[in-house]
Amino acid sequence: MSDTTDIKISTRDFDLFYGGKQALRGITVDMYRNHVTALIGPSGCGKTSFLRALNRMNDLIDGVRIAGTVTIDGVDIYDRNVDVVELRKRVGMVFQKSNPFAKSVYDNVAYGPRVNGIRDRARLDEIVERSLRSAALWEEVKDRLRDSALGLSGGQQQRLCIARCLAVNPDILLMDEPASALDPLSTAKIEELIFELKRNYTIVIVTHNMQQAARVSDYTAFFYLGELVEYNRTETIFTNPRQKQTEEYVTGRFG
Repeated sequence: MSDTTDIKISTRDFDLFYGGKQALRGITVDMYRNHVTALIGPSGCGKTSFLRALNRMNDLIDGVRIAGTVTIDGVDIYDRNVDVVELRKRVGMVFQKSNPFAKSVYDNVAYGPRVNGIRDRARLDEIVERSLRSAALWEEVKDRLRDSALGLSGGQQQRLCIARCLAVNPDILLMDEPASALDPLSTAKIEELIFELKRNYTIVIVTHNMQQAARVSDYTAFFYLGELVEYNRTETIFTNPRQKQTEEYVTGRFG
């Protein structure tokens, strides 16, 4: 595994409960700076619950309880002194279904910076262009900035949602099946984008697509029934897993 100084996100004995139902059990894992970590496993195994725990999105659900720790850069994000709004700026989230606002392309990307108090037009222009370029979308929309974002294709909308995340300068991107609703061409663009983005961001992605996990990630975590069965370099998980259960899942024998 990587040098411990490169650990960006770390969990220790992390449990998560929805009321009386335990969704995650004793998750201990280190995820590395400027790498892509894929979370795989059958539906209902805890992947998305774990992803949402990394920016406290689960806090929005009644009856959620946690035990154990989640640290980012050594800081416990569940500490009572942590500003959750600031945390969610640092840890951006891209959802399975693209969810652009019913606003112009420009206003979608400028939304976060404006909420954070940036009003200067030249500064906003610069942020919007930089974010759209980072999301590999600028050339496609630079003449449509005033058009409704809802007029973009599905793949463009998803990249716009990524640009919207990037506009508030996060250092971690969480992606919950970002390409599952897209056609193969749009999926390829999202995968290329993930590869480019890891130069500047730490990325954690949930995917049902084994080939996608193998293509885009450096590390893979296999979840089953709320537990982390195995975590290793992606190449190892797919070619020489330690656990029989992992082998059966990645070769399609169950799940």
